Amino acid sequence: MKQPKKAGAKKRKKNQVSVEKSEEAMIGGIIEGSPDAVGVAVLRLACGCRKMAAVDQEGEPASKVIIYRDNSLNVCDQCKEDNGAYIRVRESFIHWIEPPPAPERQEMIAGKVFGNVPTH
Repeated sequence: MKQPKKAGAKKRKKNQVSVEKSEEAMIGGIIEGSPDAVGVAVLRLACGCRKMAAVDQEGEPASKVIIYRDNSLNVCDQCKEDNGAYIRVRESFIHWIEPPPAPERQEMIAGKVFGNVPTH
């Protein structure tokens, strides 16, 4: 017998990407070192490497870009060569710090970070 859904249960957006367990510590460290951050942009590359950086309220970088590969001392040779080229990104999202900005602000920040809106 199916349990009825609890009233007020949060519904996941269809296209929302969730943080992987292996990314949580890195995101936490980036947030801790970035007092102006409202979120962390995460880019998952086809090679398995990850690029991350904190973003501020205006969609500007709030930390340095960090590139790493799980369970590895170094990033892959391809990332060493092209610094994790955007063309090889297979997933990208922003992990928002609680409380997150308003949805309109989130959309503006994501557009600016991922290149979907003008930056002026």
